[in-house]
Formats: sequence, structure tokens, C-alpha cells
Amino acid sequence: MSCLPLLYLNQLSQTPGEMSPIFLPRDNKYDWMLAKMWVRSSDFLVHQLVTHLLKTHLLSEVFEMAMYRQLSAVHPVYKLLMPHVRFTIAINAKAREKLISKDGIFSQVSSINGAGMGKLIQNAMKTLTYESLCFPEDIKARGMEDVPKYYYRDDGKMVWKAIHCFVSAVIKTYYRSDKAVQKDVEIQEFVKDVACFGMNNSDNFPKSLSSREQLVEYLTAVIFTASAQHAAVNFGQFDWYGWIPNSPSTMRKPPPQQKGQVDLKYIMESLPDRECSSKVLGTVWSLTRTQENELYLGTYPDMYFTEQPVKEAIKTFRHKLDEVTNIIKSRNEKLTLGYCYLSPDKIPNSVAI
Repeated sequence: MSCLPLLYLNQLSQTPGEMSPIFLPRDNKYDWMLAKMWVRSSDFLVHQLVTHLLKTHLLSEVFEMAMYRQLSAVHPVYKLLMPHVRFTIAINAKAREKLISKDGIFSQVSSINGAGMGKLIQNAMKTLTYESLCFPEDIKARGMEDVPKYYYRDDGKMVWKAIHCFVSAVIKTYYRSDKAVQKDVEIQEFVKDVACFGMNNSDNFPKSLSSREQLVEYLTAVIFTASAQHAAVNFGQFDWYGWIPNSPSTMRKPPPQQKGQVDLKYIMESLPDRECSSKVLGTVWSLTRTQENELYLGTYPDMYFTEQPVKEAIKTFRHKLDEVTNIIKSRNEKLTLGYCYLSPDKIPNSVAI
């Protein structure tokens, strides 16, 4: 039994002491194993409620609601975003009912109740920024630009660039200058709606846009969040959580306050029981299934645009996505364990599961 490498240090509080030891790799192997499990258990909650729920599902809903409220159905940005909000409100309503409600699955299987979930999300909202949705900037801010074999970064950058080029072509078709963006009341109200209502008047999100490039980046972030980012954090869940000790949804015993007390029996008594584990497995398996009628990135069967330059931009977009898919496929063939979550042929257009 082993867990994937995690943080080098793990402790019970921010102040190490006699009853709050710092666990190290050189400690008893079961001490260190359990310490890693505790970190992964905490990460399970952060991933599900912040990285996954807040930063993809709920954010996409914010953008969708602002779109419906502020953009007319004939607005080019409405047409651009429509495929990328498909089924999002519906799936979020189901999540509120079945997953994160008072008696929902996560309340049953995790170490945090409904009130705690809300508190965790509220705290994360305070530090959420628009820049964190812009993939290249987020990678740079986290100091991950030069880490070798970081395929999430490598593939994400290619997908971001493809989306950015597509959005740029669309926007330049309809906006001949920066001034045209500034004068577009619907766009300005859309961005303001997101910041003021969706993000609770946060200063971390822009309330207006003054150039075509700003609009392109903003819409690229919206589409990337709904498609690629959600795919990256959603479809690997069963791979990571299917082995319960790797990411326990909860722990049944408190963490040890002294070293040398942990053995295999202690670990087994700490991990979730069979009923809890079965619910977790069933849930993450379901969440990683795609729809029978799934529409993948760049697939737009409902053609909202009639302008030929935009139709050509869509063709170019699909061609570029095919190139990215082939690059990723070729690389993965050389790897013992391939990374496929950001392959465009596996990225749904929207948050639909």
C-alpha cells in the first residue's frame, strides 16, 4: 500500500510542538503514509469544492447568467458563447440537489457538512481573481513555467492558444477598433454583471473592457474555463479517487499527535469504511462519464453565425484542434502513462456533467 508523493512536510497545526509533530519521510513508514493520506484527504475537499465546483461549474454559470441578462440573442458574443454554456445550469441544479445539499452525497461521504462546504467556497471566493482564469498567467503566477513533463501546462497552453486565435478572428470580424468595444453597451454590461453580481462586486474582476484584445482574452478565459479547465479537473477523478487510500474523502480517526503510534491497523481504521468508499467510487465514476450526445470542443452543429469569415474561423479552429490532438496522441504513445484530459477530442464544449 502506498500513496503518491505529496508535500514534504505535514503537521497538525501551524505551530509545531510536542502534540503537533512534523512528519517526515524518514519517520516510521506508516506515520509518513498516514500523513500523506491526511494531506490528500484535505486536497479531496479543496479539489471538489474549489477547483472543480467553484472554478468551473459555478463560474460558468455566472458567465451564462450574465450572458442571458445582458446580451441579445443576435449579439455575436452571445452566439459565440452559446455552445459553451450548454446544459450548465441544468447540471448545476442537479449538483445542488444531489451532491452538495444538506443530505447530498458529499455530506454523506466527506468530512465537511453543508455549512462547511459553503464556508470553504466563500473563503476561496475572496482570493479568486480574473487573472487566475487566464491560463498562461495562472501557470506563471504558480511558478510552473519550467517544471519538466508538466503536461497539464503543455497541453493547456496549446488549447488556450487555439481558442484565443479563434476568438480573435471572430471579434475582429465584428469590432473594427478598440472604440467599438468601448461603445458596445451590451458587452460592457455583460462584464459588469459578472463582476458585480456573479463575483459579489469583487475588485479582482474587471468591470469594463477598453480594447479588442481585452475582450478576446476575456472570452477566451470564459470558453477555456467551461471546456478545457473543466475537462482537466473533472475527467481524471476516477483515476485519482478510484484508489481510496490515494485520496480519502474523509478520515474516521483523528490524526496522531505523536510519532510512532501508527501501524497498518490504525491506517485501515482511519480510512473510509466500505459503504462510504462505495458511494465515492460510484459518484466519481458517474462524474467522469460523457453524454451520448456530447459535443466536443470546436463542434458547433447549430450554426449561429451566417458571416463567411466566422465560418472560416470555425474551420481553422477545428483544424488547429486536430493538430493539437495529434501532437498529444503522438507524445502519449511514448509515455508509460499518458495524459489525455486536455486532448481536444476529449474536451466537451461546456460544463455538462
